[in-house]
Amino acid sequence: MSSIYLPRAADALAFAMSTYGIPLLVLATTGSAVLTGAAFALEWIPRLAAFGWAGSIVDRRGASVVFHLASLGRALVLAAGAVLLYLYPSGAVASVTVMVLAAATGVLTEFSYIAVETAGAAAGRRAGPRAHRVQAALLGIDQTATLAGPALAGVLLLAGPPSMLAVVTVLSLLAALLALRTPPSPVAPARAPKGRPGAGLVTGWRTIRALPALGWLVAGLTLSNLATGLLQAAGPVIVVQHFGQSTTAVGLVWSAAAAATLVAVTVCRFALDRLGLWPVGAACSVIASLACLAAALAPDYLSYLVMVAVLMAADGGLAVVLRTLRSRLIPPETFGSTLAATILILLLPFPVAGVLTALTPPDALGHVITACAALQTLGLFCAFTRLRTDPALRT
Repeated sequence: MSSIYLPRAADALAFAMSTYGIPLLVLATTGSAVLTGAAFALEWIPRLAAFGWAGSIVDRRGASVVFHLASLGRALVLAAGAVLLYLYPSGAVASVTVMVLAAATGVLTEFSYIAVETAGAAAGRRAGPRAHRVQAALLGIDQTATLAGPALAGVLLLAGPPSMLAVVTVLSLLAALLALRTPPSPVAPARAPKGRPGAGLVTGWRTIRALPALGWLVAGLTLSNLATGLLQAAGPVIVVQHFGQSTTAVGLVWSAAAAATLVAVTVCRFALDRLGLWPVGAACSVIASLACLAAALAPDYLSYLVMVAVLMAADGGLAVVLRTLRSRLIPPETFGSTLAATILILLLPFPVAGVLTALTPPDALGHVITACAALQTLGLFCAFTRLRTDPALRT
């Protein structure tokens, strides 16, 4: 399993540092809440556009090849950004550089993520009835990276943007090298349609429609992600401008959330052995909904940090349920395309969250988060009510 876990760890840390660090980089470079929200949207919009290619390319070329090339490309882009910010630490060039970094790293990170998830699903299938243990381990790696990544990005940012970008560059290069050790994944037949970016998404969408359990869970989690995405996008503005904390404190929020998620994933691993998917998923959905509502009303930084940590811990439990269900239900030969389609749906709320952050006055962000938390509660309630008797979630 080291051939799966080691490259996953390097890529996950690079993913966490870029995803959470680049909005911090924009805020530190420009001082603008509007540009911070716009950068968050720019991170996610190109990712969504890339899904039409990513899933079908992974199905055709294999996970290890796509993983290697995407990680190598991200390293080159970050290295160029570090050089430019070293030469032009402020002004128009710096602003353009950080915004381009947000878009470019978003695309390349999504290709590597689809590839590494496909490799992880193949490992889960090889584990048979213990698939949820593999998925819990992979999610644990992701959350460990999220624990270290935002805090590390915040600390390195104090030494200057080039330092932060240089570290992420090294991690991306390491991921590219380790990707060569990743076992090959199943590939689609050569006769499958080629050359159309939407073909993979069409295949994935048809697979989701043929699997009602997966469809309902994805629908509920999509509404949930609007709330969590808004908390991520607005995090720098809320913590720095509303609570008067530093950029390091923003990273601490997500590091605390990752630590809580690690504990939750461990608990869910044993709970799934005893209780099954539906009870664990339903419990996590209730906790997530209540914590998001509480975070929107948090009176100070500490209570905000605690509620975000509880929310993300519950979201981690839901992620284990989703990953296990995906590895069980999706046919191996179309896994990349279906994974791309499911993640595309799940990520659609994130650029919306960035736009909402950019358009909403900082003092009104709490009200918007409360409204999104209400949508989250409704979506998860409907999903798990529908799934209560579904045989796919009984084991």
